[in-house]
Amino acid sequence: MPAMETEMKTQWTMRGGEGFTSVELLVVICVLAAVAALLLPALAAAKRKTSRVGCINMLKQDGLAFKMWAGNNSDKYPTQVSVTNGGAMELAFAGNVAGIFRVMSNELSTPRILVCPEDTGRHYATNFTTDLNNQKISYFVGLDADDNSPQMILSGDDNLAVNGVRVRPGILNLWTNASVGWTTERIGKLHGAGNVGFTDGSVLEMSSNYNLATVGMTNRLVIP
Repeated sequence: MPAMETEMKTQWTMRGGEGFTSVELLVVICVLAAVAALLLPALAAAKRKTSRVGCINMLKQDGLAFKMWAGNNSDKYPTQVSVTNGGAMELAFAGNVAGIFRVMSNELSTPRILVCPEDTGRHYATNFTTDLNNQKISYFVGLDADDNSPQMILSGDDNLAVNGVRVRPGILNLWTNASVGWTTERIGKLHGAGNVGFTDGSVLEMSSNYNLATVGMTNRLVIP
């Protein structure tokens, strides 16, 4: 009896060590490939959604910084206060977007939030003093934004296009008959849209056919 039991155990061990046959291995590979084909699009969509939400959150934090700075400066944004009084008015009119955000360094805490996660062509600055410049900012600033007018444009994705042409850095004057949209660098990859922040702290995703020239009673944007 002990000998038979030993023989059965030996036979079982040998069978268990045979591994997969070529057919079984092929079936496993096909199943894994099918699962990957189903999961990869969902994972890619989730990643795009996370990046889009991250960009919106960045704009909201920037908007909060503007509000906090205004609270300490007679309800005026840096674009409304002269450089001699600690603001960035002259810098804004010169197209220096970095200068606008630099004066709010205490409110922003980190320059990381000045770059949209979907803006793969830019890297965030490591500090506000020696490393921050327009090339490390993803957002335009509304030159005419006023803290007392809650629906004015404060900031937004700077990958704007007017009449199909990518805007250049500097002051952008929008006209009511201009066709304003966004390029395909960020969320425009999906359906031609961009994020816009308002002085009331809200951030909205807008389609390319939305007329920014009439939104928020402003038509001047500072593009980095």
